[in-house]
Parts: sequence; C-alpha cells; structure tokens
Amino acid sequence: MKILVIEDEKVLASDIVNYLSEEDYRCETASDFATAKEKVSMYEYDCILLDLMLPGGDGFDILEHLRSQNKQDGVIIISAKNTLEDKIKGLNIGADDYLAKPFHHSELAARIHSVIRRKQFDPSNLITQNEIKIDLLSKTVHIDGNPIVLTKKEYDLLLFFIGNKNRVLSKSALAEHLSGDVADMFDSHDFVYAHVKNLKKKLNEADYGNYLKTMYGTGYKWEI
Repeated sequence: MKILVIEDEKVLASDIVNYLSEEDYRCETASDFATAKEKVSMYEYDCILLDLMLPGGDGFDILEHLRSQNKQDGVIIISAKNTLEDKIKGLNIGADDYLAKPFHHSELAARIHSVIRRKQFDPSNLITQNEIKIDLLSKTVHIDGNPIVLTKKEYDLLLFFIGNKNRVLSKSALAEHLSGDVADMFDSHDFVYAHVKNLKKKLNEADYGNYLKTMYGTGYKWEI
C-alpha cells in the first residue's frame, strides 16, 4: 500500500515515514505545495496524509485539486489547525478523515487502515471472494482454507487486483503501485511481469478460480 506524506516539518515527516514503513507501507513525501500538487497529479496513492499549512500554498487547495480531477485517493488531513470550521471545511471538500496534531502513531496507522479498507473493500477486515480469504490485519491469504505464503509485493499486487476487479491494469500502473514515483526511472517494467508471474504461479498451485487474466498488449485484469 502506497502513502504520500505531505508535511513541511521534516522531523515529523521522517518520523511518520519511519513508523509506517515498519507497518509495511511504502511512503513518499512532499514538503511544499508545488511538489505535493505535482505528485498528486501524476500518481495515485492508497492514502494521502495532508498538512494544511504548506510553503507556497494551502493544503485545502491540494484537496480541491484532487477532487476536481475525480481522483479517488484516500485523504487524511493532519494539521495543528484544530477548529471545528477547518474540520468541517476539509470533510466537505472531500477529505476522508481529519486528525489533529499531535497524534499517536498507532492512531494514525489505524485511521489509514480504515480509510484504505473503506475505499477499496467493504468495512470488514476480512476480504472473501469465493475460495479466497484475505485477513487485512494479519496480512494472511487462504485459498480453500489453506494458507498461501506471498511476498510483500505479491500480497500488494493481489490486493490491488481485487480492489480493482474487472478493470484492465497496465504494467505502468502496476509498476507505479509497486515502486511509487521511482517507477519512471526503470527502462522497462519487466519486474512487474516477474511479480505477476510468481503470484499467478502460487495462486494456480493453490487451485484458485483463475481470475487473473493477461490482457495481451494491455496489461492484466482480475475478472470475476
């Protein structure tokens, strides 16, 4: 799962990134308005942590830009501005949650998990699709009751496919999901093929329903 931390306080941003990285999130940062707007325009994130007071602009403008583009990234406002008016304004513009500073890391992680779960899946922590069961809290996968051991990237891919079922996902979209903004630096997306191939092999060995389809010349689709 990919997180963008938009925060100009470098110590706090680093603190958040270190904690979330230990929770198996992949994090990117933006410390000013221009960088933040560029990143949210070019890439997609499972959740964006948005400070309101940024060098060069207002966090509310970032949020309005996101929603004007019909982007569905989850957004949690993290701000020292703790007035009721700011909370109402942020939620009305389209934020999914509002967390006042200072906050505990564990609460932030719980709110991120909740936003991602609501955005991509139903409110349950257990995803069930026919013979496949995924526990979002323990990050375990079972097929017909049998555990399937996946790498972190394979697990991320599986969630991404299921969360975007019946949509064709290009290799570039998968590369961005797995590697973030550094995906543009790769000469090819062969590493995506390798991870998808390994995931399909493990799912096939577990005798799943063959939902993951290769769309030749286009990408992949989880079809159900």
